[in-house]
Amino acid sequence: MSESGFGRGGAASARVISELPGGRRVRSHARALPLRVGTRGSPLALVQTRAFLGMITNICPVLCAAKAFEEHAIATSGDLIQDRRLAEIGGKGLFAKEIHEALLDGRVDFAVHCMKDLETKLPPGLVLACCLPREDERDALVLGPRCGAPSVNDPYGALPHGALIGTSSVRRQSQLLAARPDLRVEMLRGNVQTRLRKVSDGTVDATLLAVAGLRRLGLEHLVDVALSPETMVPSAGQGIVGITVREEDVELCELLSAIEDPAARIVSLAERALLDALDGSCRTPVGSYAFIQADGQLRLTGLVATEDGSFCLRRVMVGRTSEAAHLGKELGESLKRDSPSNIFQP
Repeated sequence: MSESGFGRGGAASARVISELPGGRRVRSHARALPLRVGTRGSPLALVQTRAFLGMITNICPVLCAAKAFEEHAIATSGDLIQDRRLAEIGGKGLFAKEIHEALLDGRVDFAVHCMKDLETKLPPGLVLACCLPREDERDALVLGPRCGAPSVNDPYGALPHGALIGTSSVRRQSQLLAARPDLRVEMLRGNVQTRLRKVSDGTVDATLLAVAGLRRLGLEHLVDVALSPETMVPSAGQGIVGITVREEDVELCELLSAIEDPAARIVSLAERALLDALDGSCRTPVGSYAFIQADGQLRLTGLVATEDGSFCLRRVMVGRTSEAAHLGKELGESLKRDSPSNIFQP
């Protein structure tokens, strides 16, 4: 951009700032600086937030020169309560609750989230303004000292009989136990570094983490086995960062459109629609993963299971990218019809 309409007061201008990539244009607006960016305070959340700000300032260098952005780390209920599963304290939306409260009452202007931690229905007045490119959708198996050598042909073969796996994710637990009923699972919460420490000191024999998070933290070398989506169906939105803003902030939505990744928007729309159609509680193990095939069609995999892995239903549907939300809804309803009704009890 050659000129910025963001400033410290004055009426909004009718001018158009220079064209953004793809021919898109953003109107000039007068706004108080700095623009405040809300985020969780974990090391991973801060890395993701700074990557987002780097993308924004790349397409609008004048904002970088003006020091137009200010980070606001916000403690969320999901971060503060570490001794219970999320299902027991209100669900994964607790990683966004306080951040969205700050957004709604004007304390921040943007909010940066891992899409897999974002509730499917946003609070009234907020919109998902931007999806950033998907990093990596896969789950990583991180092995401790008691484990054997990983095998490409047997992803769980390195885990000794009866090994103790640390995870708080019922999605991961259910798929792991469906493949290896001999394993034991113990709740393990905390940030990435905390969970890695529990593996290295032998508190647990192994854990499961998102490959995307490890990559963003420069810890990809700790991935012992990257589990394909066919082996471990990911969580909806895994590997995608989403930005929420107030619905009324049209100019910020326009600015964010310059860094929106259309493919990430399409796949997250399908994945989240599946999750919404199932309407399960956070106690329900659900997997949802979409990608755009070489022929341009959208392929969506959905999974519903019980926590102990004794029931595990997986289905695939293919459809047009323009019907991503419909595809997710249809597959979600299909899974729900053919699953035991008590799976979806709150």
